[in-house]
Amino acid sequence: MNDIHHVSGKNGVSMRWLTRVLSIVVIGALALTACGPETLVVGLEPTTLQKHHSPVPSVAFSPDGALLASGSQDGTVRVWQVADDQRFGQAPLHTLKVSTGGQEAGYSHDVAFSPDGTVLAFGLPDGSVRLWQMSDGALLHTLEGQSGKVCSLAFSPNGRVLAAGTWDGPINLWRATDGTLLRTMEGHTGGVVSVAFSPDGTTLASTSLDGPTKLWDTTNATLIHELETPAASIAFSPDGSMLATAGAADDQRRLWSMDDWSLIRELESARGGMGNVDFSPDGKLLAAGNAWYEVRWWRVADGALLRTAKGHTDSVNSVAFSPDGKILASGSLDGTVKLWRVP
Repeated sequence: MNDIHHVSGKNGVSMRWLTRVLSIVVIGALALTACGPETLVVGLEPTTLQKHHSPVPSVAFSPDGALLASGSQDGTVRVWQVADDQRFGQAPLHTLKVSTGGQEAGYSHDVAFSPDGTVLAFGLPDGSVRLWQMSDGALLHTLEGQSGKVCSLAFSPNGRVLAAGTWDGPINLWRATDGTLLRTMEGHTGGVVSVAFSPDGTTLASTSLDGPTKLWDTTNATLIHELETPAASIAFSPDGSMLATAGAADDQRRLWSMDDWSLIRELESARGGMGNVDFSPDGKLLAAGNAWYEVRWWRVADGALLRTAKGHTDSVNSVAFSPDGKILASGSLDGTVKLWRVP
């Protein structure tokens, strides 16, 4: 009888322990459901796409959010299909390898989708830009430049013009449909590391590491204004009312008014590095990478730091929001591209 009572007690303890575990699991599941996407941002491993063999200085989503392009310093561009959770981490849809003059491309600084998502642009060290057709990965055009390495790319909102900032300072504007060089804008004395069109297409912003950020009238290529603070990256807000800059000489991320060029605010707890900045599609968030291996995003309304996510093992040089604002992609010098949930 003592043996029977002993066994029953042991089972009773086991049942109580199992009940407590099940309760914790159920409560945890309910909490995750109640909290929604916020619980998926920090604390869970982000999706990591197949690793490049070299640093990844640029990532870009297609306008419909179905594709993600990543450009690497090994001279490859990879296009990933990321339309839903089940496709995250799959093999690339296209892997495009380029070379210049018989030698592999030393690095790439930017990839950019056309506004309709049918064309992908990729800048090269020889000053040229390749345009690929996304339906089959076929090369459409090679845009030839005479101004040195291509550092930055941006399509105009209507997709007709492609701007390319170069390491020697000039900015080339090409007609995207046939590759005709329309004009070259000169004013920077160093590498133009970031270019961006305003949402209405009337203004082009450009920035160099050793000089002021410049704003140009795209209709006649004249200089409109200069922001004396050098920047490593720039981005227009979706409504065109603000310009975000990531400081080149300091750790600051700043927001500027496009009405009177005044400083609106500096973002809280910014950390430096060559990482770019990107607005969420609704304009409420701003994200940036930094040299501390982090991805950070802020609330634009007051500059408050909302999240710090760390998963890379080297500097984060590029970030991009998906068109629906639910995913943030980051490219790093560690050769990886990661996808993060955004609350």
